[in-house]
This record gives sequence, structure tokens and C-alpha cells, in this order.
Amino acid sequence: MAEFPRPLDVTFSAPIGVIVKEEVWSCVEMPDSVAFFGTGRSVKVVATVDEVPLTAAFMPTGTGGHMLSISAKLRKKLGKEIGDVVAVHLSERLS
Repeated sequence: MAEFPRPLDVTFSAPIGVIVKEEVWSCVEMPDSVAFFGTGRSVKVVATVDEVPLTAAFMPTGTGGHMLSISAKLRKKLGKEIGDVVAVHLSERLS
């Protein structure tokens, strides 16, 4: 079993908006996340979204991936809306 916290250094870009249960949620989906994290369960990380620091959990999408919530408050800070692309950098895995 892996020990945490563990440093990471991965960056990806994705549009805000993940379809969950036929609704668009204000999240970004990480490509190949299950293979990367080694689990389909929630994973807590330290990250930046367009350079804004964030500590949050990647949640399972229900379709075999993970998504990171982008709150209305964070979207306002970023000046982004649903459909806009953000850059996510993961620097540490906490769980």
C-alpha cells in the first residue's frame, strides 16, 4: 500500500463541464485517472487550477474516471465559465 502524502508533478488541460447523470457538473475530468491513481475511489490532492492553489478531492465520475470540482467561487476568481478550458497541475497526493 502506498504511503501519503506523495509528491506529484502532472499537468493537464480540460474544459469545465462533466456530464454526470445527464446533467453538466462544474468539474474537470482527468484523462486516464484510474491508471494514474491506481484506484477508482476518491483521491485527495494539492493542485493549482490556472495557477490558483487548491486542495480538493478527485471524485469518481461513475463512468471509470475522476473529476475535480470547480466551484462557482473558483470559476469567478478564474474568470471562467462552463465550457472554458483550465490548466490543472497536481503537486501532491494526500490520500
